[in-house]
Amino acid sequence: MIADILISVLLVIGGVFGLVGSYGLVKLPDLMTRLHAPTKASTLGVGGVLLASMGYALVNGGVSWHELLITLFLFLTAPITANFIAKAWMARHVTAADLPPTGGERTWATLDLSDLPMQPELTPPPPPGRPT
Repeated sequence: MIADILISVLLVIGGVFGLVGSYGLVKLPDLMTRLHAPTKASTLGVGGVLLASMGYALVNGGVSWHELLITLFLFLTAPITANFIAKAWMARHVTAADLPPTGGERTWATLDLSDLPMQPELTPPPPPGRPT
């Protein structure tokens, strides 16, 4: 009985996050705000449904490795994909003057179309006597 309630709660939570994420994808005004809704919906909504599926398989005497692997893959790829989309949007729509200062010589990690070669920045070594 408790396992069935927990599985039902996970399904409802997954459905609510999926619904809110879908609504946000359609109704939010621009790409950068719309990007937030589906990434949260996919990680939390689909994650809740997959956890419910794993719980159901566990209650019925089996272990579901497929759902666990899908959940791990989703939790790893959704933030990376969102970061790539945000960086591509920034490269096309934001000028360097619009971005806040970085505190160093380098600019934000956007596409640099200048002809100047990019020199790597090395982290300075720790002071002597301090373990690394």
